[in-house]
Amino acid sequence: MTVLALAVTGRGLVDPVEPVIRADDEGLLRGRAAFETLKVYGGRPFRLEAHLDRLTASAASIGLPAVERRRIQVLVGLVLPKAASGDASLRLVWTAGPARGAPSALALLSDIPDWIEPARERGAAAVSLLGVRASAPWLLPGVKSTSYAVNMAAEAEARRRGVDEALFVDGDGIVLEGTVTNVWWRVGDTLFTPALDLGILAGVTRATLVELAPQCGFSVEEGAYPLARLLESEEAFTSSSVREVMPLVEVDGTTLGRGPAADALQAALRDLAAKV
Repeated sequence: MTVLALAVTGRGLVDPVEPVIRADDEGLLRGRAAFETLKVYGGRPFRLEAHLDRLTASAASIGLPAVERRRIQVLVGLVLPKAASGDASLRLVWTAGPARGAPSALALLSDIPDWIEPARERGAAAVSLLGVRASAPWLLPGVKSTSYAVNMAAEAEARRRGVDEALFVDGDGIVLEGTVTNVWWRVGDTLFTPALDLGILAGVTRATLVELAPQCGFSVEEGAYPLARLLESEEAFTSSSVREVMPLVEVDGTTLGRGPAADALQAALRDLAAKV
């Protein structure tokens, strides 16, 4: 991944190799920072306001100072020209700053990882790993924070096992989410996805697919489902802002078929993004 541009509050555009976070920033020391990652299509950020809404909610849950949306929007405006009219990945970070100091924000524009399209073409393989259902406020349900060590460790374990993705299931075998994705599967004309009250992340792309599903001929059912339901499905896929709709062709060694839903939703998502 190549960084295309970086902008920081109080400094504007900064050379990406320049240090921008203080050594005593609590985002660095304690993981007290929230972030969002969204896709830029044709030089335009997709559903930026929805991502800022989620960033604001995450910051409030962590106990960070209130997100200053206008300052972040200015940073976004500074980095977007570096995308020209192409696609890119945009990460927004809101940190607590040093103790008794001011918070800070940064906008980081990068190219799209080159492994995504080949993986979409062949379909991804995944392994299920034990996760924790965020059923209490102190477990930060639905929060996207920089305390991402568990997610990254799960991704590393998936790679160690020779697959692309890890799917979290709780101690009762209920499907939760991927390390950076939401999870879906199809039976007939119905799409199934874990409910938000399981404490999973309320993905912006997830919400978009819920909107798009009816026009693609599918209904959506949300709930608490055992992994066996996914393994018995006709097709499965994940969703996220940068990876978009990613077909799953294998989970825990079980081969899954490719079906029409993932391709239809991917096309509808791209079509919607082109119109925004």
